[in-house]
Amino acid sequence: MSTLVQGSSPFIPTESQLHMAYSVCGGITRAKAKNFYYGFLVLPKRKRQAMCAVYAFMRRCDDIADDPWLPASERRQKLDVWVEAFHAAQAGMPTDDPILLALTDAQRRFHIPLGLLDGLAFGTAMDAVDNREPQASSNLQLHYRSFQDLERYCYHVASVVGLVCIRIFGYTDPAAEPLAERCGLAFQLTNIIRDVKEDAALGRVYLPEQDLEQFGISAEELKGRVDSKRWRPLLEFEAQRAFENYRAADQLLSLITEDSQPALWVLVTIYRTLLEKIARLRYDVFRRRISLSLREKMTILGKGLLQRIS
Repeated sequence: MSTLVQGSSPFIPTESQLHMAYSVCGGITRAKAKNFYYGFLVLPKRKRQAMCAVYAFMRRCDDIADDPWLPASERRQKLDVWVEAFHAAQAGMPTDDPILLALTDAQRRFHIPLGLLDGLAFGTAMDAVDNREPQASSNLQLHYRSFQDLERYCYHVASVVGLVCIRIFGYTDPAAEPLAERCGLAFQLTNIIRDVKEDAALGRVYLPEQDLEQFGISAEELKGRVDSKRWRPLLEFEAQRAFENYRAADQLLSLITEDSQPALWVLVTIYRTLLEKIARLRYDVFRRRISLSLREKMTILGKGLLQRIS
């Protein structure tokens, strides 16, 4: 981790610099966070700003890790440089990057462990693989042999996000931490189910190999016209795992500070409703990308706002 030169004073951004930095992060979140942003809207201002800073940092990590024009080794190297820049900013070195300015302020304000923020970057690095290279393009890459292997991946890319979020939400009971991890797992499983076809187009299959074998399905079927009826039992099986983990949210809700409860409710309700919609459409995620409409999201947001003011 970078350290200050001995005897030098740590860089302290001005209020106007922080205002600008948080505004930039808010703009990134509005533009890119199709689901998360609705939950952020019902948070108090300081917490909303911190969540946007964390999201913007994650978005930058994702963009680096998924850059199709760079080989995996260069993407991982760029991620290392980006994380080191955050370490330097956190240590008090000057920076003009608005994301780093905002994230450093949020990390200090809400006492977010640096290891968790490093974990966010590490999680995105797990996807920095050369799926687009010619020798890999003819075959789909099965990333995980067992569900336990997939759980470890989900911990780094999603459960760590949950642990960061509850630091901003506020909690005192340590029981909140494993519940937040389970919420993150539920969110990520929902994304994996929704994005099966999209991920396959990138050469990635996140469904566990053992589960594919259990249901007599070959990942290679994703290359052509997919028979959704054949895939339905497998996707329903994975969805039941997600629904079971969503129950953790019902327990977590009462463990975080009251002013953050509507935000968590909105986030969980949006994702759980998305999975319920996929189930209603009989898990046919192959002809189109299933999502909630703006009206559906606004209805959930409205209920969350009512909880905040009641």
